[in-house]
Order: sequence, then structure tokens, then C-alpha cells
Amino acid sequence: MMVLLFIAAAIFFLAATLFNSLFLPSLKKPFLRASHSERVAVFVPMRNEENNVAGLVSTLKGLTHRPISFTILDDHSDDETYNLLLKHIDNDSRFSVLQGKELPSGWAGKVHACHQLSQSASGDYLLFIDADVRLHPNTIETSVALLKKREASLLSGFPKFPVTLFFEKLIVPLQHFVILFHLPLLFANFTKWPPATAAHGAFMLFKSKDYHAIGGHASIKDSLVDDVDLAKTMKRARYKVVLANVTNYVSCYMYTTNKEVWNGFTKNLFPGLGRSIFLVVCLSLFYTGFYIAPLFFFIYGLFTEQLLWLLPYFITVIQKAYVDLLTGQKAYLAFTMPLSAIGLVVLAIASMWKALKKQGYEWKGRSYQ
Repeated sequence: MMVLLFIAAAIFFLAATLFNSLFLPSLKKPFLRASHSERVAVFVPMRNEENNVAGLVSTLKGLTHRPISFTILDDHSDDETYNLLLKHIDNDSRFSVLQGKELPSGWAGKVHACHQLSQSASGDYLLFIDADVRLHPNTIETSVALLKKREASLLSGFPKFPVTLFFEKLIVPLQHFVILFHLPLLFANFTKWPPATAAHGAFMLFKSKDYHAIGGHASIKDSLVDDVDLAKTMKRARYKVVLANVTNYVSCYMYTTNKEVWNGFTKNLFPGLGRSIFLVVCLSLFYTGFYIAPLFFFIYGLFTEQLLWLLPYFITVIQKAYVDLLTGQKAYLAFTMPLSAIGLVVLAIASMWKALKKQGYEWKGRSYQ
């Protein structure tokens, strides 16, 4: 029976996710604080982020690690970002605010901003975060402790995503699902094999000397998926990269409108898949067959009273719920997994279509190909 094949596949995917999660370390409060001799420099690029200024400055001021410095770059904002930064920093000597230089040809905007930041201050460790990130006070200590324990040069993680918008609820939590289901975390965290690599640009902690040894952000200056490309560059240089579950310590409020969700994911999906039409087709067929079709099986099972047809849907819900609970997400969103899969397929195709038609991607008032 066809339904038995789908049930078997769903059980296999659930088991694979459970097994894969064993190789995702979590940030845990260390017994000992990081050495006070180890200086951490925190860098934040900002472009038209006036709504995030107060929350960002507050979360940085609350960090308990010492010594520490904060450098924020205003990347040609045309709102009140710069003035609000000065107001909320209120002469705190740990903070520096830079005005970004003009974007050179061949550079992506965020990459260029991070490059400027990396040239502005030094430390034993460099932490790059986004303006929409909020941190637990002990984030630095826990992150440095895990970086040291794993003898790694880069630690990154997908933050907790508090979601409120409809489209955001469907799409944003899928980032954790994709990592825990598709990325072989054993190879990602225990080998230096570049293809098995993921990172999230909202939270990237580097050993300073190793970051500069690979050329920093200048080494991936035109990248639209700078986080992954930078992590791969680290691995190619034979440095160890660790992807961790940071959701207990790092939160990211990614989008404020459904349009931003659309633009953000269409910008990243096709480039993130290596601009491969083949991979977009495979992703679309896979999620249509195993995560959209179970909704129709479920409806068929209800109307025909054949309970076996309900199982593929419920098993996929369990798989998604496990990921959501592990990463601090609202568990009830697991029931919308078929809608999330539809959204993912539509976004992947739209992202590919924009590239093939040379329409470019729009983000933060800039256009990219």
C-alpha cells in the first residue's frame, strides 16, 4: 500500500532528526567565568534600524563579561538610527559608533559593514551580531566556554525566533527544522569538511587571530549568504567550526512585516542553494511529496474513515514539534507544517525565478544580483 511507504518514510525522517540532534551542542552556563584577560569585541552593523536601537543598546549594556567593547556601524541610514544610538549609549565608554563608508563596487552591503567593523577594534574574540538580536547577560561567557571546549575558531547558532506575523510563523522557524533534518551535524561539528557547514549571521563568535588569518569578511566580499560562506572559508583553511543550539541565550526578531519575510528569504534561498536549479527542483519535489501531500492524505483519511491515512501527517507534526520544542519555538506551529512546506517551495521557486530573470534581490534599500 502506498500509504505504508509514506508512513515508513515519515518514521525514518523523524528518527533521522532525533539522531542528528545528538550532535548539536547547547550553550550552558559554565562553572567558571571566562578569563578576565580575554577581551571580547562586539560588532553590530546597522542600516535603518531605529526601531531596534533601544533594545540593542540595552541588551549590550546588560552583558556581564569583562573586558568588553561594543562597536556599532551606521551604514548610511536615512532614519534616526544614528541619533538614537548616541542618545541611548549616553556616553558609555565601552561603545563606539562609526559612520559607514560608501559601498565599493563588488561588495555586498552587510559584508562591507562587517569588514569595516573588524578593522575598528581588536580583541581575543570577535562577536558579530545583528541589530535585531537580544542576548542573555551571560551569553559571552557561555559562548567562549563552548568555543574553548570544542577547540574551535568559530561558533555560530540559529537564534530563538519569537514570531508574531502569519507568514513569519510559517517560514522563520523552518530554519531550525532544515538544520536539524538536513544538515549532517556529525560532519558539521566534528570535521573540517566545507560542504557540511551552516552558520547564522545574527550570531558569529570568532577567535580573532583565526578570523584575520583567513582575511575576514574581505574574503567573501560579494556574498549574499555571508554567514555560510565565511564558515566554509574557515573550514577550507582547516579551522574548526561549531554550530550550537543558542536559543536559550540568543533571540532574534528578524522581521516586522510579511513583505520583509518574503524579501529576506527570496534574497537568501537560491544563493544559499548554490544557485542550483537542480537543488530547487529536488527541494520542491521532496517537500511536496513528504510534507504537503500528507495534508491531503489526512483529509482523505477523515472522509473515508481510514485512519492509516492520518499517520503521515501526525508523524511529520511530531518531527516538527520536536524541533520547535528543542529550539524554544511555539509547539502548536507544528500543526501548520504543510503550509510551511508550501511557503518554502513557493519562496525557493520565486528566489530562483528572480535570479534567472535578472530581476535582482532587494534588501535594506539596495539591489543585488
